[in-house]
Amino acid sequence: MMIGAHLSNRRPLADARAIGAEVVQVFLSSPQSWKKPLPRPDAEELRSSPIPIYVHAPYLVNVMAGESRIRIPSRRILADTCEAAAQIGAAGVVVHGGHATGGSSLAEAAGRWRKALAPLDNEVPVLIENTASGDLAAARRLEDVRRLWEEIGDLEVGFVLDTCHAWAGGEPLEGLVERVMAVTGRIDLVHANNSRDPFDSRRDRHANLKSGEIPPDLLAEVVRDAGAPVVVETPSEGQEADIVWLRDQTAAG
Repeated sequence: MMIGAHLSNRRPLADARAIGAEVVQVFLSSPQSWKKPLPRPDAEELRSSPIPIYVHAPYLVNVMAGESRIRIPSRRILADTCEAAAQIGAAGVVVHGGHATGGSSLAEAAGRWRKALAPLDNEVPVLIENTASGDLAAARRLEDVRRLWEEIGDLEVGFVLDTCHAWAGGEPLEGLVERVMAVTGRIDLVHANNSRDPFDSRRDRHANLKSGEIPPDLLAEVVRDAGAPVVVETPSEGQEADIVWLRDQTAAG
């Protein structure tokens, strides 16, 4: 099981070596911008590295939006991010599930995910991440993830399980992996994060693995059960300790 962290995109490989990360996640452009990622001078180094690299799409992406002023640039930046990820040999592009807006139902808006995914080059898989809040979120409640997967599951889209998002969104962590697998049939990546807030808070605020509201043994259980690569998106000053602790917990399990 590979365990790593979300790191700055300036020198991700050097930073990974410094904290013992076996896998890396980065942004290739600003997480709050529609701007296309720029070519990287270290693209060949990243592509040839034995460390798998996952790319997180900007937070602005919402391909389920009813408003074209959001939906269309969301599709464009997702495609641009996938293209940039392919240039560095990324293992996947992580993107939040999004929300139905503009008066749309979740059932109606799910079809917009299919329209966004169908034209993409599949050289780098798109991995949809569960989210922490929103009554019309596509990937907060597992019953809504099921509806989404009924629409797009045949496109071989992947799934990212974020522990903080599940906790904050009201999904109990006990038995979570089994329930997710029953819906999606796969977990491609785990975001192992504790939460600064109580269960079902609908607040996406990450904490280091032993310092939040989620019992650490539950975090370790989810990671062990998932058996997928792991990225910690915790505060940077504690990431190295989080990796060491999680590695010990998974080895003990």
